[in-house]
Amino acid sequence: MKNITNPETSVAAAGGKKRRREEEEEVGGSHAANEDECFSLQDELTFSDTSVALRMMRAQFPRIDQASVPPFILQSQLYSSLNDRTQVDRELERLRRDKVVRVFKLNTGQDDHAIIFLDDYLYQVVDRIAKRMEENKQSDTDIFKWFKEHVLDSKLEPSIAHHELCSLLALGGKVKDAHITLLINAGLLTRQLIDPDMYWFAIPSIGKLWKALLQGRKELLSLLKRKRHKEMFLAELEKRRLRYSPLDMRFHIRDLIGSGHLKTFQTTSGLVVRVSND
Repeated sequence: MKNITNPETSVAAAGGKKRRREEEEEVGGSHAANEDECFSLQDELTFSDTSVALRMMRAQFPRIDQASVPPFILQSQLYSSLNDRTQVDRELERLRRDKVVRVFKLNTGQDDHAIIFLDDYLYQVVDRIAKRMEENKQSDTDIFKWFKEHVLDSKLEPSIAHHELCSLLALGGKVKDAHITLLINAGLLTRQLIDPDMYWFAIPSIGKLWKALLQGRKELLSLLKRKRHKEMFLAELEKRRLRYSPLDMRFHIRDLIGSGHLKTFQTTSGLVVRVSND
């Protein structure tokens, strides 16, 4: 006997699913992250649009104890997610100029750049630091407001010169050396080693994570190199746990594919990940 489905029930269910999808697209956060856990990386390895790729990887960012660090995406991960690197660079530049994202140079000793949605950076980092300083009765906390409103809003590049920093901060009030020191101690700025008059915009508390990034890269490559052909099926590899990195396997696989250390190829049994030739 065939099961007869009530048309009204089917329409209601479909409408409910559509509304849930729309709600998840609006928040772009925890709801999407929970459902993404059900999908294989093989199903979501590539995208056609940089903005979509960024939002998906933001939603999939590993849940880590360091809650003060907002979700970030590595530029190498973007390269692994779209076939055209020129398209990635062009669209990322547009998103940066439109103040959707900020790009940060990571102090890993390699050419690593982290991408953070600007709203995440302002609310989860800058505002949180300012609030903590105020609660601790720290003086000169107005500098965080000036930094947010005059520096971050107008200086979109990853670095800034000392004289330009002081000029922009001066739009908020009289700038003192102690103000710059406060921004550095808060982790919002770091001096460049090759030029002490230049600063990198920074992500506070990310030190442990970029160290984990380096350890995770090493561990994943070591795992694959021990295999007979230095390769594994992607579906099997992404289920493995890393010992030395809280950043999950999916995060590291995307990174190493985009940086060229790993490559993928399709077989009749599924997608295979292999170490690239040295």
